[in-house]
Amino acid sequence: SELSEETRRHIADVVGHGAIKYADLSHNRTSDYVFSYDKMMALEGNTATYMQYSYARVQSIFRKGDVDLDALRQSASAILLGHAAERALAMMILRYSEALEQVVEDYRPNQLTNYLFDLAKRFSSFFEQCPVLKSEDEAIKRSRLKLCDLTGRVIAHGLDLLGIGVVDQM
Repeated sequence: SELSEETRRHIADVVGHGAIKYADLSHNRTSDYVFSYDKMMALEGNTATYMQYSYARVQSIFRKGDVDLDALRQSASAILLGHAAERALAMMILRYSEALEQVVEDYRPNQLTNYLFDLAKRFSSFFEQCPVLKSEDEAIKRSRLKLCDLTGRVIAHGLDLLGIGVVDQM
């Protein structure tokens, strides 16, 4: 579907501002770095654009599957971790509070950007190896949707702590 001019401008604004903030915060505060706009805007690597893309990818799954997020979140169904990629993603999500504590203790926001990058990589691996919407088993599908939701929420929260917004489409 074609995005309106207003929507495209909003996405460009959020992504552009996020790229600059993230690039600055992703480096250890005690070391120098070289400003590179091309690196900042890259869709791969430890960039805001990659994090925002990961978030948008999660939202795309929910749109394509016509997922009722409120019902999913209220569902008492268990998260099943039968695949190694599911376990790796779940373990990364569980480490979020630990990562935040470390950021605060060390006064180093780059540790949060590193965590978010690792989470996005784990999500990408999970997404490639574990069919979400095409899963034949409803319990597995619901479980994987929950992992997607948790991933998206952690990415959005982590970026928000860094003063960076997310968009549902890119």
